[in-house]
Amino acid sequence: MAALLLAVVAILFFAPDDLQGRVLQQHDTIQGIANGQEGKAFYEATGESTRWTDALFGGMPNFQISPSYAANAMLGWLNGAMGLWLPAPANLLFAMMLGFFLMCLCFRFRWPVALFAALAWGFSTYFIIIIGAGHIWKFITLAYIPPTIGGIYLCYRGKYLGGSAMAALFAALQLQGNHPQMTYYFLFPIAAMVLAWLWMAVKEGEVRRWCIATLCCVGAGALALGANSASLYNTYEYAKETVRGKSTDLKVNGTEAAQGMSNDAITAWSYGPDETLTLLIPNIKGGASVKPTGGEMRALTVLDHEAGASLTYDEQSYKLGSQFTQYFGNQPMTNGPVYVGAFVLVLAVLALFIVDDPKRTPLKWALLAAMLITIVLSWGYHAEAVTNFMIAHFPGYNKFRAVSSILVVAEFCIPLLAAMAIVKILDTPDFLQRYGTRFYAVAGSAAFICLVGAVAPAAFGEPFNSSELRFISENAVLTQSPLAEILATIRSTRLALVREDSIRSLMYILIGACIVFIYAKGILKSKPAMVGMLTALILIDLFNVNRRYVNSENFVEPLMATSTLEPTPADREILKDTSHYRVMDADGFGSARSSYFHNTIGGYHAAKLTRYEDLIKHQIQKNNMAVLNMLNAKYFIIDGQAMPNPDACGNAWFVDRIDYVADANAEMKGLDSIQPRTMAVSDQAFRATLGQATPSAPGDTIYQASYAPNQLHYRYRSAKGGVAVFSEIYFPWGWKATVNGKETPIGRVDYVLRAMRLPAGEGEVVMTFDPQSTKVTNRIGVASVSLIFLLCAAAIGIPLLRRRRPNEKSKA
Repeated sequence: MAALLLAVVAILFFAPDDLQGRVLQQHDTIQGIANGQEGKAFYEATGESTRWTDALFGGMPNFQISPSYAANAMLGWLNGAMGLWLPAPANLLFAMMLGFFLMCLCFRFRWPVALFAALAWGFSTYFIIIIGAGHIWKFITLAYIPPTIGGIYLCYRGKYLGGSAMAALFAALQLQGNHPQMTYYFLFPIAAMVLAWLWMAVKEGEVRRWCIATLCCVGAGALALGANSASLYNTYEYAKETVRGKSTDLKVNGTEAAQGMSNDAITAWSYGPDETLTLLIPNIKGGASVKPTGGEMRALTVLDHEAGASLTYDEQSYKLGSQFTQYFGNQPMTNGPVYVGAFVLVLAVLALFIVDDPKRTPLKWALLAAMLITIVLSWGYHAEAVTNFMIAHFPGYNKFRAVSSILVVAEFCIPLLAAMAIVKILDTPDFLQRYGTRFYAVAGSAAFICLVGAVAPAAFGEPFNSSELRFISENAVLTQSPLAEILATIRSTRLALVREDSIRSLMYILIGACIVFIYAKGILKSKPAMVGMLTALILIDLFNVNRRYVNSENFVEPLMATSTLEPTPADREILKDTSHYRVMDADGFGSARSSYFHNTIGGYHAAKLTRYEDLIKHQIQKNNMAVLNMLNAKYFIIDGQAMPNPDACGNAWFVDRIDYVADANAEMKGLDSIQPRTMAVSDQAFRATLGQATPSAPGDTIYQASYAPNQLHYRYRSAKGGVAVFSEIYFPWGWKATVNGKETPIGRVDYVLRAMRLPAGEGEVVMTFDPQSTKVTNRIGVASVSLIFLLCAAAIGIPLLRRRRPNEKSKA
């Protein structure tokens, strides 16, 4: 019954679009399709998967683009089952809620309360927003975290077999989602819970059981890691060469960059301390700055609100008003706030003051600790000391950006605490007598905050962010009439957003408090009716807020879903060339669109190679044509036109000399004046590999004989032998090269390119990308998934056999 209701709610939220076959044109999904197109086409043509793609940034591993491995296929069908094979994206929302529902059953909540919590979790605005934005793998990872925690708790309840099976299965599915950041963040609440259960075990003299449960969880975790070993290991090794492992290879002021991302990159998306009130009042900072609409990201400005309608009446007002989004927090942009439901938050806070059951109290404090820690961490540079401590001392924390996303932990803790409060209310006949003062104080405090927002919305701060205030200050003319009047209208419009949502949250708090009050007073006697009314209340609340960010405007007809991937006249012109080359899309250098059609110099990926990022910042952005030529940029797209570049160096060439330098800085400086066809610059570490170049003799030549993303064939002729440079991106592992069948080392020149020393005569060079690590980890993955399935079969089968045997004995 609960699953059926969850399915109906999930379908209705996206109706009628999901039922009509319309689809979300999600920005990140389109980028993923574009980046993976070369690998997809190669697989369709050969039946072989490639671990390298040339589609973006001159070439890079596709471990984070198309992470397909044998173990993935064994687990993949479960994604459909967890989504009940519903139409997309209702299947995603259903899976999210079902996982939390299962976890609540493991925590021994009655199913109506579990249903309440599942709906509160699934409709927390962040999850709906990331569906709209296309962060699907992040969403899938989050959907499997609650049932993983449910399995862990079963182990600590003494149900070792079932708990281990559940934890291993859902942890494997979670890690398959390939979003380690979300998994990493949830280690905080898991660690807090495990310590709480240890405290209980010590108190009750059950330390042995706790130790057994911990070993079971470690074993389940090992199986989950093993099932995803191919993806995890290769991502781990690959990350060392990317901006996630090191922000630059260059020394800045004589100092090497620290490992991991820079602090600025990590904390760019930091939630403000005052912005945390969005948990209670969604538009406390104005809401969203952009919204996916009809396949495009449309800015949400003050002009879109009825209070700002007057700004559309004349050109000057319209022009200035269109520069101010509805969102006025300090994040660079946002698709919407993190809102958990006003009365859900009230219940969660209430739980801290009324839950005193010995079995639940340690869990309550664990959830509170995890929630407070992660809320502070979400503040990023607003809590600089704490953030810097985490970056310096917590392994892996410096690999992740957008610290505001750690609020998912608070979104997890709040509905779980709210469910605990409901159970306490249901199980306490004299609730108002015992806890009435605390109930009134918590609900009254939340209502008072909302009342302040309704009466004096500016009490939460001026509705302009720091950059806007700086803009206004630098343009003193804006403080003069009539521009001052326009700014006053913008200010009042934003304050209207705060006021309206404050009134809205106040209303839901009062209604929720009334439901609890009439139940506690005995006016409403049915427990299911009370839980049902609260469930309906929070569903109406969250349903309507989420509709602001994802609704029919986000959907398009199926044929339009990939309309941005339709070739332009410039694309068609370039595609007439069937040789292997690269394209410099000056119109959309940072976009993934061109990667769908061409091998490009630019593109989009959150984990690009560090050295290539250096090249972009110090050479490509300065339009160094010599560098673009050495990358084989045969075509440029400028103002929608395809422009040939006759000076592109081609796929490979012999150089007359190599200048060896001391370090990366000297290597980069050498590119400022490089003549790539005749010379190369290289780090002295590669001197032994490449030696000295020999000036080319007449008739010396090298050309690419065939191309595949994971295998390159070249033919060459050289009278005296020499050093060949290839317009391919150097990567320190995975690529192997042979010359006439004999393995030959690959060196690095020109900061990012491959080079090889070739013997005199004629020959064939073959470069192959086939990391040995993928073969070993694939075998580990298949074995681990097989063991997980056996564990699940045992967890189901053994209890059934135990039930059957007593029946057989009674018949005898």
